[in-house]
This record gives sequence, C-alpha cells and structure tokens, in this order.
Amino acid sequence: MDEKNLKIIDMLRENARIPVTEIASRLDVSESTIRKRIRTLEKNGVITQYTVVVDPSKLGYNSVSMVGIDVESTHLLDVAMRMTEFPEVKFVATSTGDHMIITEIWTNDSKELGRFITENIEKQEGVKRVSPTIILENWKVHSGYLLP
Repeated sequence: MDEKNLKIIDMLRENARIPVTEIASRLDVSESTIRKRIRTLEKNGVITQYTVVVDPSKLGYNSVSMVGIDVESTHLLDVAMRMTEFPEVKFVATSTGDHMIITEIWTNDSKELGRFITENIEKQEGVKRVSPTIILENWKVHSGYLLP
C-alpha cells in the first residue's frame, strides 16, 4: 500500500462523494490514474463499500444499545447469524471479551428494546444471558477508520 493509495482512501473516508477530479488535483496526478487506483483498491477488497453515517435519533431511533449475548458454544454461530437478520440490529460481532456476541440495536425507545430482547433474542435456542447497555451520548462515530 503506497502513500498515494492511503491518501485516496483517507479522502474517500472523509467524503465518499468526493469527485475523482478533486482527488486527482489534490494529489497532482491524472484522473485516469485515480480511477485505476480506486478500481484496484475495490477489486482487492481494500475498499468494500461506500456509505453514509446517520444520526439514529433523526430517524426516530431514540434508544441505541450495545447488547452483549452469551450463548452455549454450540449455538454461537447460529445465534450470531440469526441476529444479522433483524433490521433493528445494525452491528453483530463474535468476541473473546465479556460477551460471546456483541450487537448494536436501534429501537424507538427502551420499552421497544425490552420487547425486542424478550421476543427476538432470549427465545433463541442456546441463549444464556443478554446484557443491554444503553448509549447515552456518542462522542465519536466512525466513518471508516483513520489510517496511521
């Protein structure tokens, strides 16, 4: 990964809609060079998607929670995969930390979160414990990761 590619990635991370012409101008290279580099980064799986970061509360989601789920080890992958199917669940990862599965769940309010946990998580086979943590205020939301 060379310096120019890192700069291209950083500019796209800051603004996925930045015109190729502007990237080329900032890096003092041709547009075709930038297009080729971006295509290569996409082809090699370095850039996997272009996205936006939204404010959940502006969309009516006033309860954003990180929910840890502990399961019987034989059900770990099944539960993790099932969690990806719910539209309320925005993030799912397996972990070696305090919980075997970590999720981010957006609901309209805490009452709806409680209902979601009871009806959609606790009833899954193999689930032993559910530990919700309600986010009070976000201090940093990533739009891709900053490069060193």
